[in-house]
Amino acid sequence: MSMNSTPRSNRIHIALFGKRNAGKSSLINAITKQETAVVSPVKGTTTDPVYKSMELLPLGPVVFIDTAGLDDEGELGELRKRKTLEVVEKTDLALLVIDAEEGLSDFDLSLAAYLRQKKIPALGVLNKIDLEAGTESLLKEMREKLELPVYAVSASSGKGVNELRKAMSEAVPDDEDKFKIVGDLVHTGDFVVLVTPIDKAAPKGRLILPQQQTIRDILEADAIAVVTKEYELKETLERLGTKPALVITDSQAFLKVAADTPKDVPLTSFSILFARHKGDLTELVRGARALEKLQDGDKILIAEACTHHQQSDDIGRVKIPRWIRQNTGKELHFEYASGYTFPGNITDYSLIVHCGSCMLNRRSMLHRIAQAVDAGVPIVNYGVLIAYVQGIFPRAIEMFPLAKLEWEEA
Repeated sequence: MSMNSTPRSNRIHIALFGKRNAGKSSLINAITKQETAVVSPVKGTTTDPVYKSMELLPLGPVVFIDTAGLDDEGELGELRKRKTLEVVEKTDLALLVIDAEEGLSDFDLSLAAYLRQKKIPALGVLNKIDLEAGTESLLKEMREKLELPVYAVSASSGKGVNELRKAMSEAVPDDEDKFKIVGDLVHTGDFVVLVTPIDKAAPKGRLILPQQQTIRDILEADAIAVVTKEYELKETLERLGTKPALVITDSQAFLKVAADTPKDVPLTSFSILFARHKGDLTELVRGARALEKLQDGDKILIAEACTHHQQSDDIGRVKIPRWIRQNTGKELHFEYASGYTFPGNITDYSLIVHCGSCMLNRRSMLHRIAQAVDAGVPIVNYGVLIAYVQGIFPRAIEMFPLAKLEWEEA
């Protein structure tokens, strides 16, 4: 991935839901003005969620998700519906597509209620209006019963699509200033030193994604990013000629970097920044305390959102289990999960240790944290845990008052 490409995890996720043959795929093609999705009159053409990343003005980088009909039937249909419902947890804006020929159904009402329960911004879309008379009366009924704004379109002719695009841009929550990675912690002209060991798991010629995204965020804040490796940090700071506003390190180099960074210079890690950017840092700090309560025989889930090539000293499968065993002195059992699907049996575990979630969008990571909290299972991420087991936790969260307060009062 090039530096100027927006990763899927940072794009607005727009998902289309509805019954089979409601015209979801045709609508995506009409909105994007591209043959993005496969279209067929046969019910159930879309079997698995299909993702398409693109630029959509005025929203900018988005990813459209075309889903299988939630009225699918049979054993295979149930599996498809399960996959579709998983999409809900990562959706920033839902389009509930309804066939004008069939009108409003109990199924549509229940789906609208489900989206409201999940607090997901949603729009109703009455599709195929070129085939149906009496559109206005149907629209009025739908708005009242669905409790949603509803727009009439014809995916085949393009009628109403521009109005829908405008409504979509207005419906997406504006979180631009709320969820910066580091830009709200620095000021114009500040020096920020990034300590980036060359990660063997990253493809050749690339920095790993959190490092790329943090550099971009620093530049957008009109600050100055200085990038170095852990063994050159001390010399970098000496030659810089001015005290940096912040040092950010890869979690695996925490001890070395903490030793070489003056005590009066704020220090944190990429993973801790992403714990705040993508999730709930306070809850993850609370999860770190669970290490003190682990008992012999407890099971721990190591969860990663990507499926990177594993190395001989892999962070998730080798280093973190080793550090936890050394810290607790307990005989523990570790299990592993990777990819976009979160295990359904999380109550089996005494602790969940999650990656930095650079491949997930914020809604997905918040959902995973909420699942753990609802199940009564502590959850922590890599960076928070590593800072804890290496004894430099208070310093690493010093600049985050709520997280610091949670740590001091726990």
